[in-house]
Amino acid sequence: MNVLRPLVTAGGILGLWQLGVWASGVPPYMLPGPVAVATVAWQRRDLLAVHAGTTLTEIVLGFGLGSLIGMLAALLLVLSAPARRWLMPVLVISQALPVFALAPLLVLWLGYGLVSKVAMAILIIFFPVTLAFFDGLRRTETGWLELARVMDAGSLAVLWQVRVPASLPALASGLRVAAAVAPIGAVVGEWVGSSGGLGFLMLQANARMQVDVMFAALVVLAAMAVGLWWLVDRTMARLVRWQPDTYENNR
Repeated sequence: MNVLRPLVTAGGILGLWQLGVWASGVPPYMLPGPVAVATVAWQRRDLLAVHAGTTLTEIVLGFGLGSLIGMLAALLLVLSAPARRWLMPVLVISQALPVFALAPLLVLWLGYGLVSKVAMAILIIFFPVTLAFFDGLRRTETGWLELARVMDAGSLAVLWQVRVPASLPALASGLRVAAAVAPIGAVVGEWVGSSGGLGFLMLQANARMQVDVMFAALVVLAAMAVGLWWLVDRTMARLVRWQPDTYENNR
């Protein structure tokens, strides 16, 4: 049943999409139906696979590095009071600046290749991971901390054996958010300047009025985002098995 639910939901959305196209009479060059998109996706599967591979590489590298930087930043904030005072405003400012404004600068500094897209993804990913992990680290249950002090545990032992395990549920939430937004950074970077990737393919298709190709690229991108989110969700559910998902158990 867990497998059937998303299939039924996807089928319902596609059905409503096709009915909307038929009922509205919108021409295919403005809004193609799902059948037309599926047809062009199959016909251009080799092209889509090549560009999807480029974007997936950028997303995976950006997610991995962004998550690692976010976790290290959270640990630094917990361990160092001066770092909290000086670094936190910088972290907030980094998210206040629109990524669309930073993308041209990153492409200018880092070039049109993979590095600028990965850097773009890192910029979007590391903040939710940092904030969620930091919040989990500083909200450790006081009873556990007092017990560690009674047992004469050092500050590092308290961090690794009490605070970090206690903060894993919060870190899991941050990683799930990061997995959902990871494709944004990669695609924005490709829009600004690239020679490959789904964002580049969408720009090329837009210039040629190939709306069905644009939709096919969007569907592939959405599938990659859902797949990454599912992978992160399942992995974190296994890591924090000691804290069961009561919502899932009650369904």
